[in-house]
Amino acid sequence: MVLVILLAIAIFVIAYRINNGQNIYQFVTRSVAKAYNQYAPYSFKMVREKSKELGKEYTAKQYLTQVVVFALVAGGISYLYFFSIIWALIYAFVAVMFIPYLAYLRCQRVYSEFIFEQIQTYCSNVIMEFNTTQSFVKSLEGVRDSNILEEPVLGDVKKMIEMSYQNGTIDESINYFNEKYPYYMVKNMHQLFLQITKEGALNSGEALENMSLDIDALVEGVYRDRMDRQTFHRKFLTFGIALYFLVLAMILLLGKEKYIALIELWYIQLILHAIIIVNSYFMLTGEKYYNEDVGVE
Repeated sequence: MVLVILLAIAIFVIAYRINNGQNIYQFVTRSVAKAYNQYAPYSFKMVREKSKELGKEYTAKQYLTQVVVFALVAGGISYLYFFSIIWALIYAFVAVMFIPYLAYLRCQRVYSEFIFEQIQTYCSNVIMEFNTTQSFVKSLEGVRDSNILEEPVLGDVKKMIEMSYQNGTIDESINYFNEKYPYYMVKNMHQLFLQITKEGALNSGEALENMSLDIDALVEGVYRDRMDRQTFHRKFLTFGIALYFLVLAMILLLGKEKYIALIELWYIQLILHAIIIVNSYFMLTGEKYYNEDVGVE
């Protein structure tokens, strides 16, 4: 009977996590703009440095606090499962080892959000500059000199200007930027400028105004999606942590003495380890979804 109850808990945790993972996937795919694609293989060092510039990287004190919290929570949960100091220390150590990976995911999210904001600024301001200059290259120069862009996007805009003057056309420079930042709003805006430059347009002002409105609508959707994801993430973590404590039902049902005697059996310990490992795996999977697929087109 006890073994059946333990298996039921294990099946419940695994089933919940599998369904939760699917919900995360559906949540991402339903997002307004298929958000924040991986735009380039930037190194963790570069991503972390930008996070520091933005003031969103953890301080040494915050990392130390995170280490203490992870160790205490993981150690406490594992001790509750096995009533073993050795296993508590092992799980505490393993939990702390994942902190650098979580830091990488968090910095990657911060960086991707920064890039999206820069791309939004680039598109909106190039359109505004074009309404004045009626020249795509002059528009790029106006955005470059306005001090509204930061690296690495600013450096890529400068390269676009150089390539345009060297080649005498804007085709190669546009292809370069499209490949570096493959967002729909970038490709659509550049395609419109190519048509205006090569084919001419009797009413380019109206077309650009519609493009600007489309960008505003997309950005609004992305930020709304970001807030929804944050709310979902908090609920995900709350339920995830709660699942670890299902073993309390077993302890209350049997009593502490009977439970301790029960976990002496090797297959019971195997089931308990499986519960912790499976739940932890899906917690990490959820964190990966939340931090990597963060809402752009």
